Amino acid sequence: MPLPRRRRTDFEHSASAEDLQHLRAAIEGVPQAAGVYTFHGEAGDLPLYIGKSVNLRSRLLSHLRNADEARMLRQTRRISHTRTAGEMGALLLEAQLIKQLKPMFNQKLRESRQCCSLQLSGPRPELVYSNDLDFAVAPHLYGLFGSRQAGLQALRELADQHRLCYGALGLEKLAAGKACFRAAIRQCAGVCRGDETSEQHHERLRSSLQPWGVEPWPWGGAIAVIERDEELTQVHALNRWSYLGSAATLQEARALQGQPAAFDADVYKILLRPLLSGSAQIVEL
Repeated sequence: MPLPRRRRTDFEHSASAEDLQHLRAAIEGVPQAAGVYTFHGEAGDLPLYIGKSVNLRSRLLSHLRNADEARMLRQTRRISHTRTAGEMGALLLEAQLIKQLKPMFNQKLRESRQCCSLQLSGPRPELVYSNDLDFAVAPHLYGLFGSRQAGLQALRELADQHRLCYGALGLEKLAAGKACFRAAIRQCAGVCRGDETSEQHHERLRSSLQPWGVEPWPWGGAIAVIERDEELTQVHALNRWSYLGSAATLQEARALQGQPAAFDADVYKILLRPLLSGSAQIVEL
């Protein structure tokens, strides 16, 4: 019976003692504070992996104890880090660097691709794309999806959960005068055969989509979010659910307003709760 991966000690599945000693030495001066770290490889100092943590030193040491990361550890020649004033700054910087540098071992956030959403501005939801529509201000958007397939699948699952009609949603083409198959097996409430009105169906659709609502940018322009810890203050410049960069002062942050500000789904997910909950210190720029 083969040993679990974490216990395998052959060279193919584990970093050498020399590799680990070298990396432990590189971690010695890393603080127990928030920030972003990078594992660098040999060829051109390329980034192999970029991560973030509220405790850089602890997180880096945990990498050395993870046998599943042996391949990356064997290729690592140095580790660099950037301090941030807190978790928000670490999340924003990590997302930005991964998209810019595309590290080999980061599976998520590597590509800044367009996303799609369901827009309910008529009788049925339509898939719309961030390349065609400004998601920062567009109304009636529900959900953020990485592909058309993901958006349609989410809509099907919503229909199954709330007994919505595939035909009325545009997911299925119905023969004239005939109800959908799902109505016969009670998986559709029957708008397609007159058991409920179109208005009732639409209201259930709208209500079921409500938790997925995408919030338009609430401010007229750029804002700064001030984040502090005991040693560091950072001012994060943001606009239209886009991260413009971080600075040490409000004056420096204002200079970042000229950066392009296109809707970024990852930044939206990072910022939504702290910005709209009132927990962040916000200054309009």
